[in-house]
Amino acid sequence: MSQLPKDPVMLLSFTNTQLRDHYPTLEEFCKTYFVDENELIGTLEKIDYEYDQTVNQFV
Repeated sequence: MSQLPKDPVMLLSFTNTQLRDHYPTLEEFCKTYFVDENELIGTLEKIDYEYDQTVNQFV
C-alpha cells in the first residue's frame, strides 16, 4: 500500500472517494493501486469500518 495514505483515517477518506468517483468495485480499486484487498479491509477494520458492497463504500 505504498501509494496510499498510511494514516487509517486518511486511507478511509481516500479509498471511499476513489470508490465513489472512479471505481465500481473494491476489486478494481485494489488492482489499480496494486493493493492486497484483504490487507486494505483489515487495516480499515481496525478503525471499525467494514466494506459494504451494496454501496461500494467502507461504512
